[in-house]
Amino acid sequence: MDRNTIKDTGILEQYLLGELSEEQSIEIENILKEDKELREYFSKMEDDMEQMALENAITPPVHIKTAILNEVENPSLIGKEKVIISQARKKVSYNFAIAASLATLFLLSSGWLYNQWKDTEQTVITLQEETNDLRDRLVNLENNYEETDKWYQAINQPEVVQLILKGNEKSPNSSAIAYVNHQNKEVILNPKGLSKLKNDKTYQMWADVDGEMINMGVISANQEMITMKYIENAASLNITIEPVGGNDHPTVEQLISNVYL
Repeated sequence: MDRNTIKDTGILEQYLLGELSEEQSIEIENILKEDKELREYFSKMEDDMEQMALENAITPPVHIKTAILNEVENPSLIGKEKVIISQARKKVSYNFAIAASLATLFLLSSGWLYNQWKDTEQTVITLQEETNDLRDRLVNLENNYEETDKWYQAINQPEVVQLILKGNEKSPNSSAIAYVNHQNKEVILNPKGLSKLKNDKTYQMWADVDGEMINMGVISANQEMITMKYIENAASLNITIEPVGGNDHPTVEQLISNVYL
């Protein structure tokens, strides 16, 4: 058994009260010989129990004192008075045992109450952490709801035109949805249907105005809805594959989708 186990289980108190078997007592004695800190702890426990026994001791009856004095003055009473002294000692020992038992019970109860307090404290901490986590999740849900509602309101206006950009032979599984509001001059893109690219590539959107491709912005595949740059008098919307960070002019051979306005 290690030091903390010995302290927590109350085996030292049992040893002090003589409640252990001979084998257990020898084991405790050997441990006390080898462990100075535990030996000091045990000595203090002895002192505390002795002090408690003294504080709770019952004052012997007056006749015991008289009997002792008579023994000193009258040797003929030695045999009889020895019995009285022996009985008195037994009574003191009995009182000490009671006080020591009460002290042991107090120490064990204190240890149990301390452990209960620590368990309760940990439960409170756990509940607080769970409460904080739940609050954070609710905040995130509220933010997501507000974000979703904002996009929903934006794309469900009567003047919004919905355009589907389907992938060509270069990216047949790709698709995106553009919501164009000429009145508010807004373009919102849902890029979730675009195929995943390598880490060094990205999608970019362009508006064709009189044969000139004008940059509308890089498309982030990690977002569900993106606000793109609105371009006046655009004839079509086009998506190309470009190097990460985008390009200042479209790579025509990497055009994967376009739709006419």
